[in-house]
Amino acid sequence: MPNLRDVKQRIRSVKNTEQMTKAMKLVSASKLRKAQRAIQTARPYAHKMRDVMNHLVARCHKDLHPLLDHREGNRVLLVVITADRGLCGGFNSNIVKMAQQLITENVDRDISLFIAGKKGMDFFQNRPYRIEDKYLGWTKDFEYLKAVEIGEMLAQLFIEKKTDRIYLVYNEFKSIIQQEVIREQLLPIVPEEVGSDLTDYIFEPDEETILADLLKRYMTTQIYRAFLESSASEHGARMTAMDAASRNAKEMIGELTLFYNRTRQAHITKELIEIVNGAEALKG
Repeated sequence: MPNLRDVKQRIRSVKNTEQMTKAMKLVSASKLRKAQRAIQTARPYAHKMRDVMNHLVARCHKDLHPLLDHREGNRVLLVVITADRGLCGGFNSNIVKMAQQLITENVDRDISLFIAGKKGMDFFQNRPYRIEDKYLGWTKDFEYLKAVEIGEMLAQLFIEKKTDRIYLVYNEFKSIIQQEVIREQLLPIVPEEVGSDLTDYIFEPDEETILADLLKRYMTTQIYRAFLESSASEHGARMTAMDAASRNAKEMIGELTLFYNRTRQAHITKELIEIVNGAEALKG
C-alpha cells in the first residue's frame, strides 16, 4: 500500500509547480502587453518604409548601391532569432526546424549562421555548422540602436562580398496562441513589384542620394521589426505554455488528492479490521 507521506509530499510539490507556472504566466502576460504595443507601433512604419522603397527602387538603376547587388555566389547567411530561455512551447524548436530545413534545401551552398538567442546557440554550437557571429541576451532590453549595429555588421559582410545572400528566420506574432515562422530575404534587397501604375513623387535632392540613406534604414527597420515580432511571439508562447501547465497541474492535484483520500480510507479500514480481529481473538 502506498505511503501516505509520499503522496502528500507529491501533492505539495505539484502545488508549488502550479504556483510557479501561474506566476510565470502573469509575468509573460505583462511583458506581452508591452511587446504588443511596441510591435503595433513598429509595423506601420516598417510597412510604409517598404512602400517607399518599392516606388523609389522602381525608378533607380539596380547598380546605384551595393546592397542591391544580385550576385551568383553560393554563400548564404541565416540570421536565426531564438529566445534566451525555454518553457515557451514550440517557439524555439520551430525556428530551429526552419533553419535546418533551409540548410538541407541548400546543401550545395556555403551556409553560415548568425545566432540571436541562447537557445539557438545551445543547439547549433554542438553541431557541424559555421557560426559567423552570435548575440545573446537580446530579450532583456532590445533597442533600435542595437538593430542599427546588427544592420551595419550585416551590410558590411554583404558589401565586402563575404556573403551573397542574407535571410531572416524568426517568429511573426499573430496572436497569443499563434506564431508563424517566417523566412524572408534581407539582402540583397528585393522590393516587391509595384506594377506599371507608379505614383509620381518629387525627390529632393535626388533619387540616388535618398536611396543610399533609405536602403540601410530600410534594412535596419526590418531587423528591428523581426526582433520585436520574436519578442512578442516568445511571451505569447510562454503565456500559452504556462497556462496549459497550470491546468495540467490542477488536474494532477485533483487526481492525487482523490488517490490520497482513497489510500487513507484503505489504511483506516485496515486498522479497524486489525482492531476487530484483535478484539475477537481476546474474546476467544
